[in-house]
Amino acid sequence: MLVVENDPTDDVRLLGDWLVEGGLELDVVRAHDAADGTGVLPADLDGYAALVVLGGEQNAYPAPDGTPGAPWFPALEKLLRRAVRYKVPTLGVCLGAQLLASANAGAVERSTAGPEIGPTLVARRDKATDDPLFAEVPMAPDVLQWHRDEITRLPVGAVLLAASTHYPHQAFRLGPAAWGVQFHIECDMAMFASWAYDGAQTLVDLGIDAVALLTAVDAAMPDLEEVWRPFALRFAGVALGSIPVATGGPRSLPLLGA
Repeated sequence: MLVVENDPTDDVRLLGDWLVEGGLELDVVRAHDAADGTGVLPADLDGYAALVVLGGEQNAYPAPDGTPGAPWFPALEKLLRRAVRYKVPTLGVCLGAQLLASANAGAVERSTAGPEIGPTLVARRDKATDDPLFAEVPMAPDVLQWHRDEITRLPVGAVLLAASTHYPHQAFRLGPAAWGVQFHIECDMAMFASWAYDGAQTLVDLGIDAVALLTAVDAAMPDLEEVWRPFALRFAGVALGSIPVATGGPRSLPLLGA
């Protein structure tokens, strides 16, 4: 499967371990390593069983002057549209979920609720009951958050799978086999600790005690693995064809370009 890494601070980590456990071989493309990132992304997904797009510090939406959040984002959004069109199993994590939404005519903006950081709960929605990945997720699973932007409008035809009070679009599916999760399921304790170190001033500005935050994250890790490891294994099953893709929903989705 193809894994797109947008930021060196957010690699595939635990999620990668679980996907390999599920039988997948990972081809990790570190778009941030190239001069502008655009030359390292494949033009299509031929030969890949699945696609994962990870998070990062960039914005999924362009700057006021129209500059994309990263030089490779237009090519990556094109790849995400192709994944949806051709029903390639896809998982977008945090920024990856935002790019999946924006690539397919959803909307992403700076959240008026402010940054969401640390362990939280999200609420599974009713339609998750019939979803191949979310059907076995608890009604209020633990998740890890670190984001300041939010998906303010889902793409047409998307199915909302999880929500929270201030960030209503926490997880969704587009078509039968493309999922986005606003929260992080990939990071281990070391990764989150590095985010806290790099974002120390942000935590001070928000009045968040770093030691208390990391203590809470460490305490949540066993529960996080209990939920999201099986989730990742189910995604691997979808990619390998042992678990069927979703059924129902709209018969077709709008085609938004190659």
